[in-house]
Amino acid sequence: MSALATIASPIAPFVGLIGLIGLAGLAGIRRPVEHGRPGGAVRLLGLLGIAGLAGIWIDGAGAIGAAGALGLWNHQDARLAFWGQLGWLFVLGLPFLVAHFA
Repeated sequence: MSALATIASPIAPFVGLIGLIGLAGLAGIRRPVEHGRPGGAVRLLGLLGIAGLAGIWIDGAGAIGAAGALGLWNHQDARLAFWGQLGWLFVLGLPFLVAHFA
């Protein structure tokens, strides 16, 4: 067992819950970002939210699901844009994924 796994195992289930932020990205279906707004490349990172399904098998990796909210990046509605900024929390799940495969 790696040192990260030993330290992070008690918090892994809670970190995995961060992935629920990615569900906010579904608001982009009803109210999509205007086509002329910059940040399209960042919004494509919202597809990484699918990787949050790894949280089913890997404790803590579910936080990667928060990337789904990046689809709201630079949204014209300030409330939805805020959820898009929270999508960057997907980075918290990366150490758990790397530790699993290391």
